[in-house]
Amino acid sequence: MAQSFVDAKLRAGKVTVFEKESCPFCVRAKTIIHKYKFKKDRLEIINIANMENVSSIQDYLCQLSGERTVPRIFIEKECIGGCSDLVPLDSSGELEKRLIGIGALEQ
Repeated sequence: MAQSFVDAKLRAGKVTVFEKESCPFCVRAKTIIHKYKFKKDRLEIINIANMENVSSIQDYLCQLSGERTVPRIFIEKECIGGCSDLVPLDSSGELEKRLIGIGALEQ
């Protein structure tokens, strides 16, 4: 069930963030992501903290990315990592290039 839930969220042209709202790394990642003006339905932030299958979701995220921790940030079906991976992508301008490249941002 966790696998089908996660896989259904990862789509072309979309950024998906799996988070726990109380996590300071998730808060920082969302602050960075919210700097960008996304087209409607091109960004989804999913709070997994209170889901009954949270452990299974994190296990599957580990299978996909090598890490169970949140946030787990996906550009389309590719996991770009967590907050510590997002910061340099944003600072270098690479994040914006990738978001433009998948058509996720408003012009």
